[in-house]
Amino acid sequence: MIVGRCAGVRAAGVPVDPRALMLTRVYLPPPTARPRLWPRTLAAAAAIVFASAAATAVAAFRELDRVVSALQEHPRLKLGTELARTDPGAPQTIMILGSDRRPKGAAEGGGGARSDTIMLARLDPSKQAIALMSLPRDLKVRIPGHGIAKINAAYEYGGPKLTLETVKQLTGLPINHVINIDFRGFWAAVNAVGCVYAEVDRRYYNTSAAYSYINLQPGYQRMCGREALQFVRFRHEDNDLVRSARQQEFLRQAKQQIAVSKLINDRDRLVQIFARYTTSDIDSRAEVLRLLKLVLFSIGRPIREIHFEGKIGPSFVEASDAQVQSLVQKFLGVEETPGPRGTLRPRKGGAANADAGLERADLPGKEQAIMAVRMGAGRNTLPVYYPTVRTKGAMFAGPPRVYRLRDPAGRVHLAYRMVIKRGLVGEYYGLQGLTWKNPPILSGPHVTRRIGRRTFALYYDGDRVRLVAWRTPRAVYWISNTLLLTLSERQMLAIARSTRLL
Repeated sequence: MIVGRCAGVRAAGVPVDPRALMLTRVYLPPPTARPRLWPRTLAAAAAIVFASAAATAVAAFRELDRVVSALQEHPRLKLGTELARTDPGAPQTIMILGSDRRPKGAAEGGGGARSDTIMLARLDPSKQAIALMSLPRDLKVRIPGHGIAKINAAYEYGGPKLTLETVKQLTGLPINHVINIDFRGFWAAVNAVGCVYAEVDRRYYNTSAAYSYINLQPGYQRMCGREALQFVRFRHEDNDLVRSARQQEFLRQAKQQIAVSKLINDRDRLVQIFARYTTSDIDSRAEVLRLLKLVLFSIGRPIREIHFEGKIGPSFVEASDAQVQSLVQKFLGVEETPGPRGTLRPRKGGAANADAGLERADLPGKEQAIMAVRMGAGRNTLPVYYPTVRTKGAMFAGPPRVYRLRDPAGRVHLAYRMVIKRGLVGEYYGLQGLTWKNPPILSGPHVTRRIGRRTFALYYDGDRVRLVAWRTPRAVYWISNTLLLTLSERQMLAIARSTRLL
């Protein structure tokens, strides 16, 4: 899951245990997959062991017993008759919860904790893909026994059990298993895989007690556990849609750079993390084997994410019964949602037609380039391109950032980032320059186009362009879409084509 396109461990020249030959396909969803990182990273430990165990009978029981022991390290989630039972090999829906900490008593009240993430995963052997659907934490629902509230409050009132009842009442879906993971596991898992090179779309800063501490500069950079957790959990100054998109984008970049062989070698540590930070209703060999069968059916199949469609209000995300049932049908039918990841309201006093088109911005772009040169970029270090058009109503979000980035081999590269702020809440896109010629984010372009004297590489997320990149003898450059992918392909290419060298 945390690797880009790989021909296989054997092709990379890595010694391979025969039990691990299946892993390349198990753990490599295609570029369109956008699930959240922390539940998938932690659950990956079990998936790795499951796939390894399928190779030989002797190894299977040994590895399965290790997984069962890990699952039994903490009390089993007591969910009563709320879980649906199916025949072996039948479709299953799994609910994954992410919370600030493990619920008190594993099943009763959350003890003040709230579920930060509620995600549904559908494994169906009859379909050609795996379905994922995230429910916004601020979704307005009726919580059994408590009335109207945000859906994440169900965890505080009654832990995973009440959250399960609430989700079933909302969607009408039968849920087969529940996995609860706390955020310390995300921190540990990111560090366990050696940290992640990821793109930060803007400056994130807060030191007040009202919100979690964060101090991240914009640009492509290496993030370890603490910074990664702050980044994916941040929600001040934006909303659930942007926050979910930020998590999805972090995952996308993470999966491009961690080798399958490393996951195999580190599986003992990942299993320990999985055991320490996870509780579940699964605690028997029979249940593990039943899930293993579905995992095997799902090998190599793409992941389709169903975007939650709702209206963002001042306090809640609201969705009608008809909207929810439409999403449920897409979830069961594994139909990926086309278009951007969501739409946002204009900023107070901002232009309502902020997405109407493009406008010339030669002078502001050139001023950014001049500042970048004064900060250390330039023809003899890192030639500076700047955009001469921008979306209507947009502006540069402060001066550019010029900085140095160390690659995995220890080489230091010069980089700069220009950030453009649109007229919508949480919407930023940007231009990145970097002397590191092959950063992980630019691996596996979907298409290339020769336009004028430059060749542009396009990187898609579903039917949307997320990056447009080009190369020069000295550096690589790219235009990044907003987290919600709201710029069209035409706009992305026009901005990239408009760039000029200072």
